[in-house]
Amino acid sequence: MNGPFTYDDLSALMKSSAGITADPQELENSADSAFADLGLDSLGLMAVVGDIEHSHGIPLGADAERCKTPREFIDLVNSQLTSGV
Repeated sequence: MNGPFTYDDLSALMKSSAGITADPQELENSADSAFADLGLDSLGLMAVVGDIEHSHGIPLGADAERCKTPREFIDLVNSQLTSGV
């Protein structure tokens, strides 16, 4: 992935990792809605986190699994990708 982590990226990972279909534009429009309201449970989020960690070789840490909304998650991922931590 080049550039920042986007709603398109999150939507694709939700589909491939957790089997949840979410339109990227709807995710962005619902950025402050709870993942649970969008159909993504904690196990699904853990799968998304694991895929990001594996593909980028960086740990996102427990904070990623505690994110409640798409906006929180995308902000955290972009922060970690930028810092390389």
